Amino acid sequence: MSLMHLSFYSAFTLSSLGLAFHRTHLISALLCLESMMLSMYIALALWPVENQATSFTLMPVLMLAFSACEAGTGLAMLVASTRTHGSDHLHNLNLLQC
Repeated sequence: MSLMHLSFYSAFTLSSLGLAFHRTHLISALLCLESMMLSMYIALALWPVENQATSFTLMPVLMLAFSACEAGTGLAMLVASTRTHGSDHLHNLNLLQC
């Protein structure tokens, strides 16, 4: 395993661990999701370069588009929950009360 692969895997793993263990605020969960998407984007952008394949060059652009949609949806949920509940603490959000 090269150093580049190790850095992508460790960035993704640290982001998923941050998402699993630091669930106090919605903004921290969104930041962990965005860092996971960023590590996946960089890995997908460098994968065709390593394999000399030009047929997979559109995949990082599609992932970036879906990541932007996910970020916009997450920020909209953050604003909506802050307006209705008064804070972005995840323990205040209960789906059974909706």
